[in-house]
Amino acid sequence: MAAKRTALFIIDIQNDLASDPETRIPHAARLLDSAEKVLASTRKQLDTLRQTQNRSRPLLVFVQHSEDPSSGPLVKGTKPWELVFHPRPDDADEILVGKTTRDTFESNPDLADRLKENGVTSIVALGAQSECCVLSTCKGALAAGFEVTLLQGAHSTYDIGAKTAPEIEKEVEAELERAGAKIVPWEDVIVD
Repeated sequence: MAAKRTALFIIDIQNDLASDPETRIPHAARLLDSAEKVLASTRKQLDTLRQTQNRSRPLLVFVQHSEDPSSGPLVKGTKPWELVFHPRPDDADEILVGKTTRDTFESNPDLADRLKENGVTSIVALGAQSECCVLSTCKGALAAGFEVTLLQGAHSTYDIGAKTAPEIEKEVEAELERAGAKIVPWEDVIVD
């Protein structure tokens, strides 16, 4: 039987949403801090397991959204579109996946099969925007048969109308929990 692997999805942490002082989400500093720590811990775990030839090592999936200039600023090749965190070059356990819809699996119809062929059975997600691409990608992963964990405190969005970003985050977490996902504080996945 193939080793079971977990894929860490780092969703749309791009300059426009996370770095640019003019356009970033209100809680970008929290998102960047938590994502950086989860990424560092996962890479440490990956490197340790790779040394022992352990086939259950994690897979890192960096998701990058692209849109038409008429739809928004995340236009392929522009500064706003660039990722804050990048896959390490020539590392088969770190991949870049582009998308043009909110659901990474919808944009990449062969992705679920590719992940399953590599032993992935569960997905852990973080990123931006909570009610858009994070929610849709988590739902897509559930529909594709993966176990899904959303990292609380490691996803966020803009305030929308009278709702604050933290209120929206909680609504997304509740919706995903009802759909069968686990909600876990990001600190709980840090491995020393």
